[in-house]
Amino acid sequence: MDVMEKLKILTEAAKYDAACTSSGLDKKAVRGGMGCTIAGGLCHSFAGDGRCITLLKVLLTNYCVYDCSYCLNRRSNDVRRIAFTPRELADLTMQFYRRNYIEGLFLSSGILKSPDYTCEQMIATLKILREEYKFSGYIHAKAIPGADQKLLSVLGYLADRLSINIELPSSSSLAKLAPDKNKTSLLTPMSYLAQKISSNSRELVRCQASPRFAPAGQSTQMIVGASPETDWQILRLTESLYQHYKLKRVFYSAYIPVAENPLLPAVTTPPPLWREHRLYQADWLFRYYGFKAAELVDEVHQTLHPYLDPKCQWALRHSAYYPLEVNKADLEALLRVPGIGVTSALRIVKYRRTCSLTWENLKKIGVVVKRARYFLLCQGKRFESMPLDKVSFLTSLMSPREQKLYKQREVEAAPSLFKDELYLEGGLPALSVQERSELECPNIPVL
Repeated sequence: MDVMEKLKILTEAAKYDAACTSSGLDKKAVRGGMGCTIAGGLCHSFAGDGRCITLLKVLLTNYCVYDCSYCLNRRSNDVRRIAFTPRELADLTMQFYRRNYIEGLFLSSGILKSPDYTCEQMIATLKILREEYKFSGYIHAKAIPGADQKLLSVLGYLADRLSINIELPSSSSLAKLAPDKNKTSLLTPMSYLAQKISSNSRELVRCQASPRFAPAGQSTQMIVGASPETDWQILRLTESLYQHYKLKRVFYSAYIPVAENPLLPAVTTPPPLWREHRLYQADWLFRYYGFKAAELVDEVHQTLHPYLDPKCQWALRHSAYYPLEVNKADLEALLRVPGIGVTSALRIVKYRRTCSLTWENLKKIGVVVKRARYFLLCQGKRFESMPLDKVSFLTSLMSPREQKLYKQREVEAAPSLFKDELYLEGGLPALSVQERSELECPNIPVL
């Protein structure tokens, strides 16, 4: 079969894997080699500094001995099976790189024959790239659960990032939808990689010339919507993975129905893209803003709100903390104000050492005043002109698309969600018990 025909099949089969990023890596090209991860490195991903980079995202093969119900490449599915040889895939990668189509490789695979055999084929591909072509660009490889630890170790020294997909957020869902996998088979290699990365970091402190093991760390992916787990269960698992396995990222992939199965959503069910979006926002709050899972969702309120991002939802639940004086509040408190990001919070702390900040100053340093004005004081004063009716207050916390969806719901809803004119002292709209309950646990479907 023609290589380009193989490429078409195996890139299409790889499109459901969302875990591709090279954030945190700064490896330069070596003398006499080619490729690097610093220069901007056919999926698009984003580095830690915001650069958009392009990766060839492909499977080594779509053969698979596993029969996961949610997977397009499961063994019971009637699809055309094909596999690259290591030489074919390495040559193809270099051809695309030389034409400036890509800056790196994202390599995953079905399980061909056995986990060990599949891992050996991936290693052979990366060895051709690294040792023969001297390719120094970014490579993200999927570590194969069940493969021997010695093979995973070799793979880690060839790749920049490794990932093992959790796939489903609970053992019960794995047992129903992926009977060939279990919690232990996924977490054991993840634990091994975490220990290997940690020990390699200590080696590099003693000797900078030591080879680097997965310098961009490890990540994982969870499918959202294929199984009945709530946002609360997913975020608790996410928090645990960050704490115990030191993951760089947890990725969420809205389930796209690919097969009729009574255990799965109907094929006509749209992917829960808004839910995926909210989970990414909550994940960002974990990693950069100091939030805990229990602050965003709990056993009583297990769903993230579809119209308000998790940070705004937290602020509304804790309105007693506001308004904050921007010239006195500490960094941790500022990070919890809607409209203030990490960069703008650090700027506030820096600039107020030499002057007392005003509302005009906040605009200039990047604060989204449209949101933040309800939660802050500047020199003891409120923002001069801000709408105080509840609908305007809540829509100011939403993106334009969220506003459209929310207003459409308001037109269709009877009676309106906001029907009285209560306000908090100082001008911040107050929510009744019924309204607060609706925000915390919305009785509407997640989009």
